[in-house]
Parts: sequence; C-alpha cells; structure tokens
Amino acid sequence: MLDLFADSQPWQEPLGPGAMILRRFAFSAAQQLVQDIDAVASRSPFRQMVTPGGYTMSVAMTNCGERGWTTDRDGYLYSPIDPLTNHAWPPFPASFIHLYQQAAAAAGYPDFQPDVCLLNRYAPGAKLSLHQDKDEADLRAPIVSVSLGLPAIFQFGGLRRNDPLIRVLLEHGDVVVWGEESRLFYHGIQPLKAGFHPLTGDCRYNLTFRQVDKKE
Repeated sequence: MLDLFADSQPWQEPLGPGAMILRRFAFSAAQQLVQDIDAVASRSPFRQMVTPGGYTMSVAMTNCGERGWTTDRDGYLYSPIDPLTNHAWPPFPASFIHLYQQAAAAAGYPDFQPDVCLLNRYAPGAKLSLHQDKDEADLRAPIVSVSLGLPAIFQFGGLRRNDPLIRVLLEHGDVVVWGEESRLFYHGIQPLKAGFHPLTGDCRYNLTFRQVDKKE
C-alpha cells in the first residue's frame, strides 16, 4: 500500500483532562481508511440529516457498526437499522478496528469497545455546531475521532456551552481522543475552508467511534 506520508512521525499533544490529540496517528492507514469509507458509503450512502428543529445539517453523514446515529424531526437516536436503506448498517472494516484499538490504547483507554462509527463528510463551508456527545448509555467510554483530508479548526470547550474554547487545527491523520473529565465537553468544527487533498479531493472525512451500550 502506498503511504503518502511515510516520513511523518506521530506525537501526542495534550488537549484537556482525559483528552489528547494523537498527531499524524492515522497517516499510515489513511489510504485504506478512505477506501473503506467508500465501501461503507456504497451500502449506506452519505446523507444530510434533518434535526428535530427542522434544520438540514451541512455535514453529510452515514454510519457503520452495530448501530448508527440518526436524527429526524422526532429526535436523536441510535438505531440498528439504516432508515435510508432499511437494512443493518455495514460492519466495521478491519482498518477501522485496528485504528480505534491502537488510538484508544495510546490515549490511555485500552478497554474501549465501540459499537458505532459515525462517518462525517465535510464539503467547503460545512460545519458542526458546538454540541455534547451525550446520547450514549455508557459515558465512561471515551470518544475517538479521526480526521482525514482537508484541515479543519476543532473547537473544544467545557461542560457549559459558553465556557472558553480551545481552537486547534486538525490535519490529515490526526486523531482526537477524549474521556473522563472531558467526556461531555462541548466541541465542534468551524466552517471548512476550500482546498484539495490528494486522497479525499475537496472534502474532509471524520470518523467518530462511540461506545453506546454499557459493557461489563
């Protein structure tokens, strides 16, 4: 497999209590990850979901794993069935499993067992407003978030929406992991700037691994 970033070495960057950025951690796996994103989307296509308030999200989304995160005018939920295809979501590709296991362990969460991967596709101008990931039954588990393609500004705050924000540039191959005290911190992505990346073209992909069900 061709590695476009063979000379890039990963390093860790603290972000908050229980949170860190694993810079360039996914570089060596990036080409396979993008191929597997395409494979997942061929079965469960990307779509722009509508929030309970009637807002059409600018980010296109799909899922893989035992369940998928969805939203409509009735609310947010994790469903084992893709409402667009009426079939089960695709399973985790092997490259996804290897990545989340390695990233979670590197960040100090070796027992992480996600059952959902939310795939986000950002076109220029797309954004993700400040929010908490709080729809999961088990908030002891961390979030593992992988950036591929165009760079984006990640906002990371606190337990209240109006807490001060840290703004950091996430580039291709960066992985953010947060849990423990930071698990319910507000976070988001500022509008994506136009550009071109050799693996993803004019877009950015984000893989967000979550553990929904409680595991002993």
